[in-house]
Amino acid sequence: MTSRAMARPSRAPGSSSATDRLRGIDAARGLALLGMMATHLLPTFESNASLTPTWIGLTFSGRAAALFAVLAGIGLALSTGKQMPAEGRALGAARRGIALRAGVIAAVGLTLGGMEVNLAIILVHYAVLFLCVLPFLGLKLKPLCAWAAGWILVSPVVAYLLRPWLMASYPPLKLGHNPKWEDLLTPSQLLGDLFFTGVYPVFQWLSYLLVGLVIGRLALTKATVPVLLLAGGTVLAVLAKALGTAAMESWGGRAALQDVLNAPNYPLDSVLQVNLTGVQQEGSWWWLASAAPHSATTLDLIHTSAVAAAVVGACLLLGRLADWLDLDLLLPLRGPGAMTLTLYTVHVWVVAGFYLKPLPAGWTQDGMYFAHAATAIVVGMVFVLLKWRGPLEWLGHGANQLGRQGRIVLSG
Repeated sequence: MTSRAMARPSRAPGSSSATDRLRGIDAARGLALLGMMATHLLPTFESNASLTPTWIGLTFSGRAAALFAVLAGIGLALSTGKQMPAEGRALGAARRGIALRAGVIAAVGLTLGGMEVNLAIILVHYAVLFLCVLPFLGLKLKPLCAWAAGWILVSPVVAYLLRPWLMASYPPLKLGHNPKWEDLLTPSQLLGDLFFTGVYPVFQWLSYLLVGLVIGRLALTKATVPVLLLAGGTVLAVLAKALGTAAMESWGGRAALQDVLNAPNYPLDSVLQVNLTGVQQEGSWWWLASAAPHSATTLDLIHTSAVAAAVVGACLLLGRLADWLDLDLLLPLRGPGAMTLTLYTVHVWVVAGFYLKPLPAGWTQDGMYFAHAATAIVVGMVFVLLKWRGPLEWLGHGANQLGRQGRIVLSG
């Protein structure tokens, strides 16, 4: 989550530049923020006994958060050499800066974790992902592709084997709440939750940052690359979801999982469509054949990564179209996308203020969402037009600069 305020350079219509690329990435990040707000504020299930998924749940569940993670990898690639990764001292400086910025994000996440709120807050996991991806920043495109593919294929199997052992510990290595400062006193439980047993398992989610690094190492300013991302991502997303559906409906997966489902309050039909975070995925290897949101299986990782790639491709193409028309069409999205850490934090804080309280008179869930979304868009646009960083983005940027210059300061 970064902040970029960029003036429009003078150039001929139809030309391309680094600024256009960053506008498209920020626009995708803004779309991810609005999607996460939707899953937080709007119902993902109908309020009936069958828990029928709503269109919000079917559209955004699992995809918005994954888009955030993929964009994190893209941002890291762009800040560490773009197509040619940094080397030597430059790479070491970049790693130190990213590590300190991750510390800022983690501190914000741990602080938010102390609030009473019915949301799964991603920031601590996001920060740990930044640290986990540091060894991969110096890799070029081909090795990155191999690592990303291997991690997507292998990590869900390893996690499936380890999760029952972690849960059998006493107490189980699962928090059951958002990470907060007090959890630092029980590091084994905190790490078990962050990496394997929590809502955003870092071990499998590292796949998203590796995919993002791959995308970020591409020549994003070439016209063909966004087209390939959009077309290839769409096809791969459809194939992964179709394969998961076939495994459940035609090859026996649904019946096998129904026999071992240990969460009777979660109808299998519903959670396979919207959310598996409340279900302990154990007792059958068929869990690994699912493409359900938040299942962190190979098919889920492929599907959500492909959706993210398609969204990024679409935003980059819209950026090129806006450049050709000489209109900033992406401003309503890239505004909030340039200061997501600040806006996400304020969003969580406001939602926490209404936890277990009735909405103000005359307000509905739809109205609350549109208020959050409209505020994020307006504030983001103002900050971008004034070329300001968001407050937390400013803090993260300062930490990054401190890390990058630390060795020079100490040796000078």
